[in-house]
Order: sequence, then C-alpha cells, then structure tokens
Amino acid sequence: MSKHIVRMTLGIIILLVVLYIATLVAANTTIAEKSIQTEVVIDASPSRVWQVLTDFEAYPQWNPFIRRIKGEARPGEQLTAELNVGDLTMTFQPTILIVQPERELRWIGRLFIPGVFDGEHGFIIEQLGRKRVRFVQSESFKGILVPFSGGILKDTERSFQEMNRELKERAEGQT
Repeated sequence: MSKHIVRMTLGIIILLVVLYIATLVAANTTIAEKSIQTEVVIDASPSRVWQVLTDFEAYPQWNPFIRRIKGEARPGEQLTAELNVGDLTMTFQPTILIVQPERELRWIGRLFIPGVFDGEHGFIIEQLGRKRVRFVQSESFKGILVPFSGGILKDTERSFQEMNRELKERAEGQT
C-alpha cells in the first residue's frame, strides 16, 4: 500500500508540472525575456550591405558567428544555420519572418516547442548617407529556459560584435 501511495503522489506531481508547462506554452506566456543589441556604422550603400548580408553561400569566407546558412532570404523560408558562440557550435532551423531588401531581415528560432527558448533575430540597415549605414543586429530571447542562459548570452553579444566588424570590413572592402 505504501509503494502505491508514493507512486501515485509522484505521478500527480509530474502531471502538475507538465500541466503547468503546457499552460505557459499554450498561453504563450514566458517566464523571462532578455535582449541583445549591437550596432556598427558601415561606409557602404544599403544595397552593398544587403548583398553581403544575404549572400549566405559566402558566410564561411567571412562570418565568424554564423558559419553557414542553407536556404533563401524570403518570408516563411526555413533555414538551416550553424552558429559559433564562444566554444559552442550549434545548428538550428530558424524561420524567416521579414525580408525588406536593403532594410531588414528577421527570423525566429525555437528550442523544441514555443515558449521553452525562443530567439527572434533581426538585422536592420538604416541609411545615414548615400554610402553610409548603421547596421543593427539584435535578438530577443523569451522562454522558461532564458533565466539559465546568462553565460551564453554574453558570448552571443561578443559573437554579434565580431560579425558586425567582419561585415563592415567586407562591405567596405568590395564595391
């Protein structure tokens, strides 16, 4: 009888935890949200920066953060991307949300199911002059695992800065 009560109690606890997580996910409620944003001024036209940013096949040649991307820059497209963040290499499959040529590229990636660990990544090209732009790279992280991701978020910000520097060099160095 005692083993039966222990098993039943454990089963009820597990069921309650699963229901709690399912409720959070179903309600699209997240426990935490964190954002990262970096920017760099690039002496190149918006069209040149856009061309470098969306030439996914060339990423292995210059991009220290996003080492590879397979897919095309169009809304709804699911990409396969390989990232280097600190000492980690990760592969994930984001879905493109926004493509505004020479202005914005945005995608969302998820870990397992929505609400666990979601990242919405954006690239904005803001024209400052005829051949000068501000390039803004950002990501908003949401989900129940975000509070446990402090170290990787710091590494991600450094990776954004490295990518920004290399994008600047490539866009300014070629016409």
